[in-house]
Amino acid sequence: MNAIKQAFRTVSDLWSLMVGLRVTGKYFVEPQRTVRYPWKAVSTVGTFKGHLELVGGTKDPFKPRCISCGMCAISCPSGCITVVKRKPPKPTPEEEKAVAEAKTRGEKVKDQTPKDPEKFLYDFSLCSLCGTCMENCPTGSLRFSHNVYVAGYSRNDFQYDLVLQLREAEAQAKPARREARPAAESEA
Repeated sequence: MNAIKQAFRTVSDLWSLMVGLRVTGKYFVEPQRTVRYPWKAVSTVGTFKGHLELVGGTKDPFKPRCISCGMCAISCPSGCITVVKRKPPKPTPEEEKAVAEAKTRGEKVKDQTPKDPEKFLYDFSLCSLCGTCMENCPTGSLRFSHNVYVAGYSRNDFQYDLVLQLREAEAQAKPARREARPAAESEA
């Protein structure tokens, strides 16, 4: 009886070995999917979801579309977004007088509060990348970045002011535009 059990185990073990070798052989002939970074560049082609970034406006790509409504911060389950509204400029005495006169006549007075945020603080170390902030944004001013190369030494390295990042992108783009403009003028 022991000999039969031993023979059955041997056949069972051989069958398991054959199944395992079949799976290994199948993946052995497929092309390699692993990228050997840093010797080979990483391509993200729209599949990677990195930290959030503000989307610029259509007229001015370096001015955020954000209207400081705070819907992203309210809907964020991780609590990683803080929107700081820009304070309205202090009106001059002439402007105060004109507003008071318009109110006494019953006219509507245009709100002078700026819509763009002063700061848009984002803590990537807390973010769960769920995308609820983007879904609830009425202006579509948020998107995931495709930056694969985010690294840091402490948690503070992953706390961003997205308005400041947009301004820095503008500062980097200005010299490039100046260099491109003379080349275009010389061709004309």
